[in-house]
Amino acid sequence: QSTAQEVLGLLCMVLLTITALVANVVVMVVILKTPLVRKFIFVCHLCVVDLLSAIFLMPLGIISSSSCFDRVIYSIAECKALIFLNICFISASILTVSIISVERYYYIVHPLRYEVKMTIRLVVAGVILIWVKSVLITILVLVGWPQDNGATSASRCTVYWSPGAHKKAFVIIFSIACFILPTIIIFVVYCSVYRVARLAALQHVPAPVAAPRPRCDSVASQLTIITMRNLPLPRLAPERFLGGNKAILTLLLIVGQFLCCWLPFFAFHLHSSVGTAVEGGGHGEMVVTWIAYSSFAINPFFYGLLNRQIRQELARLWRSLLHRPLGQELCLAISEASVQENVLQFLQRATCTLETHAGCISPRNRLEQGKGGCPIPGQVPEESSQEQS
Repeated sequence: QSTAQEVLGLLCMVLLTITALVANVVVMVVILKTPLVRKFIFVCHLCVVDLLSAIFLMPLGIISSSSCFDRVIYSIAECKALIFLNICFISASILTVSIISVERYYYIVHPLRYEVKMTIRLVVAGVILIWVKSVLITILVLVGWPQDNGATSASRCTVYWSPGAHKKAFVIIFSIACFILPTIIIFVVYCSVYRVARLAALQHVPAPVAAPRPRCDSVASQLTIITMRNLPLPRLAPERFLGGNKAILTLLLIVGQFLCCWLPFFAFHLHSSVGTAVEGGGHGEMVVTWIAYSSFAINPFFYGLLNRQIRQELARLWRSLLHRPLGQELCLAISEASVQENVLQFLQRATCTLETHAGCISPRNRLEQGKGGCPIPGQVPEESSQEQS
């Protein structure tokens, strides 16, 4: 049974690593090869961080977690380098996710301000800030390490087994800077986004029109009234009724995925540093570490492939690789999108703009975009923002 569990765990770790490699590479290629989706700079940066984690951290994590590599020995310098990369990439990934949430908030709530202020200089400054903060936090964990030429087992080359006397202070600072504050930012931002999405969904509901009752008492009129009463009442379209639920479901998935991946990791290290250390904690650290590493494979789906524009461009690239002509079903899917899909793309920054799909939008749809869109308080329509910018 122990051998079967070991093989199953090793297989899961390998599959998770391969998924992270393939998914991040696919999303990066789509963003870099398609000029229309190059505005997803922070999503591309998240894929870069997760790809580096899949290349360096996850294979080394397999060596540290599996009993098949118990005899692997790291020097002190190699162990320092591994922990440095581990903390640095984890910090960069979480900080990038928090910045993506703020970017989505401005894109949805303040589109005109987003178009004006979201410049290349600001994006570069945000990326530099992410890495500077990640490196500074990582340097703290290496203070107080022994400087001799000793060696340690690969399974003990982790933050949990680090010999620094200041580990408690580092874990507290690391948890506050890279988990608690980003969680508060993500929660507040997506609550504001949901409030705007809910208001937009309510404004889509048509107001009921009160029809005057017939006052004639004839038999024909009474028969008409009875027939009308027996008819089923008009219902709201399922897309409109489920619009708010779709919005909150999407937001719960995004926030829930972040908490499910990172809450066990930081809770374990906070408990192990503040409470009494347990010698048998290596298995627990392995479990929470790979739950956290799973975010490197999940992020490209939640922030990349769930995005409608990226999926469409991926379909175009796939068809071009297969040398097949692009059919008209993609244009139909764009122009005839339902309200339920619009709520999802409203939250996923994948609105069908005139620049992206000029050839797929009919004059009727352009009129609907100009007049039939949901008037969100304080929001400038996309057409106005693009014409002014």
